[in-house]
Amino acid sequence: MSNLDLTTADFSKLPSCGDFDFRIARDGTWFYRGSPIGRKPLVRLFSTVLRRENDGSYWLVTPVERGRITVDDAPFVAVEMTVTGIGPRQSLAFRTNVDDWVTADAEHPIRVELGPDGAPSPYIRVRGGLDALIARPVFYQLVDLAETRVLGNQAELGIWSNGAYFPLGLTEAA
Repeated sequence: MSNLDLTTADFSKLPSCGDFDFRIARDGTWFYRGSPIGRKPLVRLFSTVLRRENDGSYWLVTPVERGRITVDDAPFVAVEMTVTGIGPRQSLAFRTNVDDWVTADAEHPIRVELGPDGAPSPYIRVRGGLDALIARPVFYQLVDLAETRVLGNQAELGIWSNGAYFPLGLTEAA
């Protein structure tokens, strides 16, 4: 048994098994050889050995080997949010589809990317370069909590969590 710490190790030096036939869909569904993995405890187990390299590739890593997998968007989906406090002292915690909890803060930022069609795709950093796509109903909750800052002829919607401010998007100022 190896004493390799998978949270801090340079796993790129482990023997590669090449591409594993795993895929994580945008909705958080895990597939193996084209079939969905229906057992949540198994998905949870695989999620604990998921890593991301600096080149953006995703790998399942054990103490003795690693294999590349395909991730359509983000490997996790934030499916629930809890809120405590208000304003800059507010704290937002998110539960992922694999039952991990992460609290938005400077080390776990929220960001919003716009697609080619202008539709927002919100994310939160979970761990080690791994993000969760924030599910649409949860994003609507965020927008409901957002404050507006006027920046010239535009207004910025943003949200606070643990003293960090996260912009959600721009609108035209009224």
